[in-house]
Order: sequence, then structure tokens, then C-alpha cells
Amino acid sequence: MQQMLEPNPTQIKDEKIYREMGLTDEEFALAEKMLGRTPNYTETGLFSVMWSEHCSYKNSKPVLKKFPTKGKQVLQGPGEGAGIVDIGDNQAVVFKIESHNSPSAIEPYEGAATGVGGIVRDVFSMGAKPIAALNSLRFGELDSPRVRYLLEQAVAGIADYGNALGVPTVGGEIQFDPAYEHNPLVNAMVVGLINHEDMQKGQAKGVGNTVMYVGAATGRDGIHGATFSSVELAEDEDEDRAAVQAGDPFTEKLLMDACLELVKSDALIGIQDMGAAGLTSSSAEMASKAGYGIEMNLDLIPQREANMTAYEMMLSESQERMLIVVTKGREQEIIDLFASYDLEAVSVGHVTDDKMLRLTHKGNVVAEVPADALAEDAPVYHKPSAEPAYYREFQAMDQDIPEISDHNETLIKLLQQPTIASKEWAYSQFDHHVGSNTVVSPGSDAAVVRIRGTEKAIAITTDCNSRYIYLDPEIGGKIAVAEAARNVVCSGAEPLAITDGLNFGSPEKPEIFWQLEKSAAGISEACLALESPVIGGNVSLFNEKGGKAIYPTPIIGMVGLIEDLSYVTTQEFKSAGDLIYLVGEARDEFGGSELQKLVHGKIFGKAPAIDLEVEVKRQKQILQAIRGGFVASAHDVSEGGTAIALAESLFGTNGLGAEVTLNGNETSSLFSETQSRFILSVKKEHQEAFEQLVEDASLIGEVTESKQLIINGAEKQLIKSNIKVLEEAWKGAIPCLLTSKG
Repeated sequence: MQQMLEPNPTQIKDEKIYREMGLTDEEFALAEKMLGRTPNYTETGLFSVMWSEHCSYKNSKPVLKKFPTKGKQVLQGPGEGAGIVDIGDNQAVVFKIESHNSPSAIEPYEGAATGVGGIVRDVFSMGAKPIAALNSLRFGELDSPRVRYLLEQAVAGIADYGNALGVPTVGGEIQFDPAYEHNPLVNAMVVGLINHEDMQKGQAKGVGNTVMYVGAATGRDGIHGATFSSVELAEDEDEDRAAVQAGDPFTEKLLMDACLELVKSDALIGIQDMGAAGLTSSSAEMASKAGYGIEMNLDLIPQREANMTAYEMMLSESQERMLIVVTKGREQEIIDLFASYDLEAVSVGHVTDDKMLRLTHKGNVVAEVPADALAEDAPVYHKPSAEPAYYREFQAMDQDIPEISDHNETLIKLLQQPTIASKEWAYSQFDHHVGSNTVVSPGSDAAVVRIRGTEKAIAITTDCNSRYIYLDPEIGGKIAVAEAARNVVCSGAEPLAITDGLNFGSPEKPEIFWQLEKSAAGISEACLALESPVIGGNVSLFNEKGGKAIYPTPIIGMVGLIEDLSYVTTQEFKSAGDLIYLVGEARDEFGGSELQKLVHGKIFGKAPAIDLEVEVKRQKQILQAIRGGFVASAHDVSEGGTAIALAESLFGTNGLGAEVTLNGNETSSLFSETQSRFILSVKKEHQEAFEQLVEDASLIGEVTESKQLIINGAEKQLIKSNIKVLEEAWKGAIPCLLTSKG
């Protein structure tokens, strides 16, 4: 193809071409100051991607610094490809969540697929074997043909990539709300297993050591992907389409296996995924972190397209590529190792002592920039924050109890709400048993994956009720962490740590930056209370279109440790005659609830309150009861309230029913989303031991053989419904909506 002439430094400055790349006037002036001259076209590109929000966190760093990141279990906190937590016996789990929102809004299949590929590389770049994947998805309402298309394609992309890779997709969540109509959220989480001695870092050190490029060749796909993910979506989607990458899971599988063999070699010094900003971020960050420099000859970069410029090669986000640093003189064994997997490994440069990122192309130095200037010294902004008017308005409201005439009918309608309804349509497309370690599959409170060769397992979940966070970001942030921990505890695990995917609108708007600040404060407080530090994560800002932002959505990915497989607990009731307990009492709290949305078509008012001391106490007592063998089933009370939790505890039980009695306001006792509550079933012989351990447990009824859910109030029967009818409504809702022609 004919190569366009690149503008010279004077043109870049005078015509403000840097603005098209995402740099502000002040940032371009700062780059000039750092260089002592005006950057050329390639150098301007390097600054633009590395100083984007996606790579530098320039708008969110002041907030992220407030997260608790340390704990006796933490082996690697934020700052590397993924965080690492000790699980004993010289083993550790490696995990992280990552967003691929903007690409998924434009090309949902490729956007979601490459999101999975990228986070898998982050995990195996740490030296860990990926053992489980989860996702957290947000879409608009399913009555929109476009939303149905986005959902179907994104789920297919996740399934096809993950299944081909051989990493089981074991859990996740999907929520639906008009706030995500134009900006779907596709967040992927991957967990890996590692021995302590195999832990790796993305570092380039040792003068003269060799920088090698491994994996797929570089093309023109995904150029400026990091910048594209750091701005509002264009009105014309075709403008953004070129920034979306295409993935190949079969190449990724080979790359993963090769890298897992590579980490056993003492020739390896550092390894990093070429993710956002591709070669630029991997080379600049590896050099900066180690306090060295890198010089690369771009003529040596494997290229799948002709006449690629230095700018294109450095900014490409082609998938399935890694940058590694190896001991000088050991290159051939690395080449041979990758050749055995039919992959290229090419020496493209070396480590220097001058802390510069220096690039040559066709015999010329085409870029020479301090590595720290691109990485550590990126600008950091303290954005103005302002409490939104809507928040003050909601806080002034009294609690509204929606009026219900028919509780049976309301229960069925709630079960059919897409956020509550069965997600089997999605997770049935995922291979969740590849590797044969999945103990609890998608559909329960948390997924459980055993650690092969031991009696241990890990429980994994992703959680966030963004409606609560919109109504009250600080309380909503606490709830997101607490709910993740409840799900993990209900599975028999002790919470270890979290990774967070912070999805928000534009930080340029003080009201949205306030949402980010306040939710981070809530997350931090809950993490401290639950002793579950933040070990890494991702920030995705500017999730807006036409000036309309998504709900603030900080997704919490949590991992917990199950010390013995006998502790594994699921949400389904087990046997007729078992006692049913409700832990915690319902209050008149409907702000942001599924019932409020169902009745009023919108959300408003106060989010449900949460007392972290109560939360911690209940979780610890319930976990102790589970470990004592006194709990037959455990399920947290969340969206839809107690009635939904009871119904879900009966689905898949082959004919079991339940009869319970609830006290208090009828609608609140059934459908309030009051926090820190659980539905537990207990065998009669364990009643006394259980009640001594769990202080706030109220005996509300029994599991029966009636095949019916009967819920009595203080004065009358509130619900009597056939389980099969309820389960069919719950299971059929999303498939029915997807096949509708609306």
C-alpha cells in the first residue's frame, strides 16, 4: 500500500495534530519539556497512548492510591500484570479483572473475545496457569434488537475464545438496565494457579540482555486502541471500528503453553503481555519498572502487513503477542522452545543503562524517549468533585414501599426480570468443565474450582449492583464488596482478596468523578472490614455516548479459599425435613430494588443501608457453621429479596418444596433487598449446634416434599406457587426475550 508522509514536528505542533491522538495542549507542552524538543510523529504517538487513561490512570490514580493493597496473604499487589495471593503449601492464586467495553460496543464478538484473550495473557505472564474465567456483563433492555445483538455476539465471543483456549468459564453475572443501552460493559476475570518460585515480573534489567518478541505477527489492527478506550464513543461507529482488534484463540493456546514452559527457564528475566498500547506499553513499562532502558530495531518486528511504519508497529494492538527479556547468549534455546509450539521468537533489541526507549527503523533513530516519561512520569490529575443534585434529591425521600395486589403474580414477574432470571442461556455456551476441576458450576452463589492434588478449592465470584451505586456510591461500594464476600462465604470459602473493574462515565464531569471517589471510599472501607485487600484491577472511564453516562459500575471480582473440599456448600435445599433459617431481618428498603424497577419503571430514593460490623459478624459465624458441618445449603438474599432467594434455593431440587412464615410488612418481608441476609438450611440434628453459632438466625420453616413454595405472613398466606411454574418462568425469560421480534 502507498505510505502516507507523516507530518514533521513543526506541523504536529502548529497544526495541533497531537489533539487528534488524544493529547491536550498542556500534555503536548509537557512532552516537549521532558524531551527538550518537539516530539516527532512516532514519539507523539508513544506519549498519546501511554498517557491515555487506559494506560496511565491519570484521572484515577489519586483515587486508586486510597485502596488497601496489603495483607499477610498478598504476594503481589497492584502494579504488575495481575495480583497474587498465597493459598498455602507453596501455592498461590493469580487473578485480575479487565474491561473491553468500547471494542464490545462496536464489534461485540471480537471485542469480548479479545477481552478474554488479554486477561488470560496478563495471568500467564505472571507465570501462572489459568484455571478459571468469569465475566461480568451489562446491557440495555432486551426489548431492543440492538441490545439483543450485542448480548448474543458478546456471549458468543467469550464462549468461542475461552472454549478454544481450554480455560473453563465457571461463573459471572449479567445485568440489564437502560443506562447501558449504548455502552455495554464487558469485563472478564481470569484466575491462575502458580507455585511461589515461578512468579514472574514484567521487567527489563541487565545491560546487554536481549529483548525478544514472541507470538503472533504485528498487523494494523487495534492502532490507538488504548486512546479509543479512553474517550467517549463516537456517534458514527465506523470511526472507531479500526481500533478493534481480532483474536485467534488457537495461537493464544500455543502462546500460553509456550510461556508456561518458558517461566521454568532461568534464562528468563522478564515477561509482559503486549496489551493496551502494544509494543509501546510493554517495552516502556518493563524498562521503567526495572530502572533500565530498551533499544529496539523495528525492522526485526514480525509483521503481517507490508510497509508498516514505526508508528503503526508501536501502536498496534494485534493480539497473542508477548515481550520478553532473556539472558544474553541464551536466545537460541528460547527460539527453539517457541519453535516447538510453531511460534516465532525473534530478538528485536537489548537492555541499555540509559533509561531511554530508543527505536530504530530502516537505519534511522525514529524515537528516543525516556522510559519513565512514558510510564511513571505520566501526568496525574486531581479532578474536581461535586455532589450531584439527584443524590440530594434521593436522600431527602422517605422510603417508598411499592404497592402490590398479588404477591404470587409479583414473584413470577420478578423471576422473569432479566437481571434475576436464569443466565443458563449464556453459561450453557461456555465449557465450564474443561480441566475437570470445576466443583460448582455457573448458577450458584460462587463458582468453586478445586486445586488438583490437594483437598483445597477456591471460590470465585463477580458482583456489583450498579443501581445502588448510582443512588449512593459510598454505600453501594460497600455493598458490592460485601455481596461478593457473602457469595464466597455461602460456598464455604474464606474471602482472600479482590480485583476491581471500575467502569464509570467521564471524569471531566465533577458529578461523575464524585461517584468514582465515593464508591472507591466504600469499597476501601468494606475491604478493610472483610480483610480482603485490592490486589489489582482495571479502570474504564468515559463510558458515555451523546453525553449520557452509564451507571457507575465498580465490579468486584473476589477469590476465597476453601480449606477442605468437604466445606463446599451450594444454594439448593437438600432434603425434606431440613430446617430453613433466615439470617437478618427485612426492613422497608426498596431504593434501587428489582421490585421498585418493576412497579415504577425507574429507580429512586435511598440505597439499602449496610452495617459492616454486622456483615462481618454474620459471615464469620456462618462460615464457622459451614466448617462445622451444620449447614446443608446457603444462599445470600440479594436482588428480589427473600422470596426470590427461597425460590432459587428450590430450583433444581427435583420435587422439593418449602413452607415458611415471614413476619413484618408483607411486601418488605418478601421483596425488600435489605443487606447482610442469608437463607440457610440445616438438618434437624444440627439445630442446637447451629443456633449456638449463628446469633441472628431465625427459624422460618422447613423443606418439604410438596413441590410448592408456601410463604405465610403473620395473618395470612402470601404466596403459594408450584415450583415447576416458578422455575419455568425463571428459566424461560431470557430465551423468550431473545427470540421476540420487538
